[in-house]
Amino acid sequence: MGGRLRTPTGRYGGRSAEERQAERRRRFLDAALRLFGDTPGYRGTTVAALSQAAGLSTRQFYEEFRTLEDVLAALHLQVNGWAEQAVLAALADAEDLPLADRATVLFRAYAHDVTRDPRRIRIAFVEIIGVSPRLEEQRLARRARWVDLIRAEADAAVARGEAAPRDYRLAATAFIGSVNGLLHDWTAGWLDATLDEVVDELVRLLLGMLRPEDWRPGSP
Repeated sequence: MGGRLRTPTGRYGGRSAEERQAERRRRFLDAALRLFGDTPGYRGTTVAALSQAAGLSTRQFYEEFRTLEDVLAALHLQVNGWAEQAVLAALADAEDLPLADRATVLFRAYAHDVTRDPRRIRIAFVEIIGVSPRLEEQRLARRARWVDLIRAEADAAVARGEAAPRDYRLAATAFIGSVNGLLHDWTAGWLDATLDEVVDELVRLLLGMLRPEDWRPGSP
């Protein structure tokens, strides 16, 4: 299949072509979350099976996507986008809180969003791995956005005198790996802990990174 088929234009059933296209795309992504995020997984799903799960035809699939990889790419971005929106909304409400409380708000928002549906965890941390160089580049780029968010929070804490001044690029990268690994293992049932205990541990890790034992507020 060289590319997507052309999408019909004009109004039908009181809806524009753009509205119908958005609805079809949503149905394909909803179906992909069910199939890719559970059984049979991305590698076990066919275009025909995805189309059937969405209640649409394979022709309609090719009007929206070229390949199943395109669907996985879009779903991966959507899952990360949901989590990012939850975190940014929570941080906006926690603007005046001290560092420890603000970090708790951040991780509670992220953890509750990505773990509210185990299929989101699987899309973000499992199914995306090893598919293609293109999706690996997307995964790393999306992870870099989370690293940038942690670095921005660290730099803001430094400016407020709440954290030790230094370059947090490497530390933030390592920390994001810890966040993703811990939440994946908790969702998989490999950790005997509540979600609140997981969040508390992440906050302790972050505070330990930002406030080493030999640092005191006001010191360089």
